[in-house]
Amino acid sequence: MSTENTTISTIDIGIGGMTCASCVMRVEKALKKVPGVDNATVNLATESARIAVHDAGMEARLRRAVRDAGYEPLAPSSAIDAEDISPWAGFMPVGIGLALSAPLVLPMVGDLFGKDWMLPPLWQFLLATPVQFILGARFYKAGWAAAKALTGNMDLLVALGTTAGWALSVWLWLTAPDHSAHGMPAMEPHLYFEGSAVVVTLVLLGKWLEARAKRQTTSAIRALHSLRPDTAHLMGRDGEVDVPVAEVLVGDKIVVRPGERFPVDGTLLEGRTQVDESMLTGEPLPVAKDVGAKLTGGSINGEGRVVLQVRAVGVDTVLSSIIRLVEDAQAAKAPIQRLVDQVSAVFVPVVLVIALVTLLGWYLTGHSFETALIHAVAVLVIACPCALGLATPAAIMAGTGVAAKHGILVKDAQALELAHTVKVVAFDKTGTLTVGRPRLTALVPVDLAEADALALSAALQSGSEHPLAHAVVQAAHDKALAMVAPTDVQAVAGRGTQGQVAGRTLLLGSLRWMAELGVDLAPVAAQAAALQAEGATVSAMAEQAAEDTAPVLLALLAFADEPKPGAAQALATLKARGIQTVMISGDNRGAALAMAKRLGLDARDVLAEVLPGDKAAKVVALKAAQREGIAFVGDGVNDAPALAAADVGMAMANPNGGGTDVAMHAAGITLMRGDPLLVAAALDISRRTVAKIRQNLFWAFAYNAAGIPLAALGFLSPVVAGAAMALSSVSVMTNALLLKRWTPDEGGK
Repeated sequence: MSTENTTISTIDIGIGGMTCASCVMRVEKALKKVPGVDNATVNLATESARIAVHDAGMEARLRRAVRDAGYEPLAPSSAIDAEDISPWAGFMPVGIGLALSAPLVLPMVGDLFGKDWMLPPLWQFLLATPVQFILGARFYKAGWAAAKALTGNMDLLVALGTTAGWALSVWLWLTAPDHSAHGMPAMEPHLYFEGSAVVVTLVLLGKWLEARAKRQTTSAIRALHSLRPDTAHLMGRDGEVDVPVAEVLVGDKIVVRPGERFPVDGTLLEGRTQVDESMLTGEPLPVAKDVGAKLTGGSINGEGRVVLQVRAVGVDTVLSSIIRLVEDAQAAKAPIQRLVDQVSAVFVPVVLVIALVTLLGWYLTGHSFETALIHAVAVLVIACPCALGLATPAAIMAGTGVAAKHGILVKDAQALELAHTVKVVAFDKTGTLTVGRPRLTALVPVDLAEADALALSAALQSGSEHPLAHAVVQAAHDKALAMVAPTDVQAVAGRGTQGQVAGRTLLLGSLRWMAELGVDLAPVAAQAAALQAEGATVSAMAEQAAEDTAPVLLALLAFADEPKPGAAQALATLKARGIQTVMISGDNRGAALAMAKRLGLDARDVLAEVLPGDKAAKVVALKAAQREGIAFVGDGVNDAPALAAADVGMAMANPNGGGTDVAMHAAGITLMRGDPLLVAAALDISRRTVAKIRQNLFWAFAYNAAGIPLAALGFLSPVVAGAAMALSSVSVMTNALLLKRWTPDEGGK
């Protein structure tokens, strides 16, 4: 029995020749008709298509479908990977159009001063015709392809409108009566060559300005691509050898010199340095790296020559994951785009009908045919739906790009659009609101000096990998205490550690274990109870002086996690914006409430003693109770279900790397550094991006809603209509680019 292949692959194809929202709809329709295509999304701003298919080998068929639809299939990343080019690139056709159109417009200027600078009809014809049919050839080509497919687009409207104006002028010129035979002065007919030529030139100017703006919206991805070095210094048998990064393998040893970028992800084997990770995490300050630290490809090595061992190459690196996330977000469609798609599907046919009604209406009410035709041309020109197609993707590209620059990675456009609706943010406690590394917060010695008690406990724990053991050793290091190497160290499962330190038999573990061993805890019972009430984890150290007697208590040790710097401020910022914050913790209620107090949270906003597997259920319960947008912020493997269950999941990068990749896949937004203030910043850039989308759509619709009736009623000439249409596209792109000025400081206040 055969089984159907349900594996979905993704194919990216660049699309050349698209000009408006109608083009987007046409390409999507053509791609979706290809057998084996599950879904297709076309983005006008990136001039690309992302197609989900059941057969990864069908790219040739997809490219043929694009070509048959009248567009040019291109390399998928041609627009994004292109190097920065001159800001005047592509201006020559516009410049030629301006030079040829200027003499045609000159008589309009002369009229203001009472001068008659009208050119002879032959000169007007010679100036306007190259603009119409050479510079405007792109409109005829794309418009004809659309007409053959029984659809419409911007090019068809421009081609029809300007051709009508040019043809009318030729007709009036050739059919003008010759009065010279009757001894009357020659009278030149009023022609409209300037209208057609100027409209074509203005549309070309608008498309050129639009292309410049598009290059700016893709600057974030181009900057990320530029972080990849071309070569790496490989440590081989004969010393250092420069090899292409593509040839580096996992396990290789790579040398990175001061000031160079790390070519791949790796683990520091030799040396010590400071690393600039600002382009990846948005963190402006260099991060200290010692032996064993994880290094990320694309970050900049500081002052030290280091050797790293490669742990990830190619598409498996963090930088590749970041680029992929940003590209995915910019390629995806926001839910609000569906409205635009529905409008675009019927827009051009409706405009053609309105233009025909305008022509007939003016002509049948007693006006000349030329007057009726000019008004119909104005309708065709001003109605071009360029701005509609750019309104949403331009804002999304600018918003996700500037967010990525500051360490906020938006996985998809839906997460970006939903984030501004969030009214409740639930935080996982450990590693998100807290540092995630226990610290020794109190040491209560019994019958010995505090320094001696710390030195003994640190020596016993020096070989352990337990987080509490690390906290003790770190505390001893901070006070520069000497530690004797322990011997005969044994871990007692679920209880603690025992071993020999300088000839003394020491035991360090839980109070329950101490009680089982018969240790007298009465002298420190009050202090232990007080520390536990504050939320601390309390352990004790005792000495086994003789086998036939109970161990003697030496010290009480208290451990607690610390709030992250900025955590309390982040919660206060969200609260000031009217957003409720909730802390989900697996700790006992006393410990959770103690941490909540330090963070400024109310007791009612604390969910304690929550098992890792129950976090998702708590998020679902919050959604059911609040009936508002719920965001969940977590950093580990066990947070993935809760991240997926929330309306918006935010994965916070774990500096130790544990579980971050899993969390990133489940989350809609990834915060590349463990700063809780980025949560407020992510919600803020979402709000601003959605605001830009709405502003753009408003202006795009407003231009047409106001312009079409004005043109139909005769209040707009084709020249003014062409200028307004070009201005609509440029204004939409410019408004979206204002997002590039955003910084997390604005969102984190």
